[in-house]
Amino acid sequence: MFVVMAVGATEEQLNAVRGAVLEEGLTPHENRGGARLVVAVLGEGGAWVERLADRLSVLPGVESVTKSSRPFKLTSREFHPDDTVVRVGDIAIGDGSLTIAAGPCAIESRDQLFETAEAVRAAGANLLRGGAFKPRTSPYSFQGLGLQGLRFLAEARERTGLPVVTEVMEPGQVEHVAEYADILQIGARNMQNYSLLMAVGRIGRPVLLKRGLAGTIEEWLMAAEYVMSSGNPNVILCERGIRTFETAYRNTLDVTSVPLIHQMTHLPIVIDPSHAAGKRWLVPSLALAGTAAGADGLLIEVHPRPAEALSDGDQSLTPAQFADLAVAVRGVAEQVRAIHATRGPAMTAGSRA
Repeated sequence: MFVVMAVGATEEQLNAVRGAVLEEGLTPHENRGGARLVVAVLGEGGAWVERLADRLSVLPGVESVTKSSRPFKLTSREFHPDDTVVRVGDIAIGDGSLTIAAGPCAIESRDQLFETAEAVRAAGANLLRGGAFKPRTSPYSFQGLGLQGLRFLAEARERTGLPVVTEVMEPGQVEHVAEYADILQIGARNMQNYSLLMAVGRIGRPVLLKRGLAGTIEEWLMAAEYVMSSGNPNVILCERGIRTFETAYRNTLDVTSVPLIHQMTHLPIVIDPSHAAGKRWLVPSLALAGTAAGADGLLIEVHPRPAEALSDGDQSLTPAQFADLAVAVRGVAEQVRAIHATRGPAMTAGSRA
């Protein structure tokens, strides 16, 4: 349920709405956009819905009460009509520009990370990605350098000026990883690790939430809801391919999710073509497709010597290949910018008409 307060509603009138919601054992969550304030009523549906809606609709200062059938509230455009822009230092994700995060799948050594970081920075990357903790299908595969990898990431940030994004795998790691990382990544395998989602929701760091291998759009947005309802509004969604019947490539990149996410939610969405492709030669095509569809950014794996990589070498670009791709995707982003300029409330309204 969403309660839209009238322009000029007083604090006393808002307190009356808060009180009515709390009396039902529910939680009011507020978003102020310009002069108008929207209160989302959070809690399991039930008999209270009709009763509370009737009660709220006649309170002074209430403009309208809307009962939403969607299970996700805080991530929806009904609650937050304007695009959310996630800021990391001087970088803005979701403001209409194309943000590129690039770096190795796994941090293997100090030299390997620094060489890659310098190369992607020179090619125009905005963020440095790199895995210190690596969840692998096989327990015998390289699992990352852990704490030492985090230290290397922090040092690489100092050398290059690039903010860093890295994965956190369990609730007990969150505070420690947040000391080193600018963006906390939730991997596909952890999309529905609700304890972890709530833990990153309590930390003041942006969260990059990858879609699960078999996650529906609704399940993905509900995962984001866990983060936001725990207090963190800075969520970036990441489409990285889903598992389908196809075996010719690693995963099926759901490009349709990009405009759909922009219509359903205010959160920015980035594309990870590397994990979708599984093959180096497919990455540029998928990156270009995601950019043309209106993605707010890309997550690209780069390794100075992919044949020697300890993780996902087959899908990692060389620095030279990444430099060429960066030029190409920025050119496409510039060409489609006008097409996607009205993707927010105006597009949502038009789609419903």
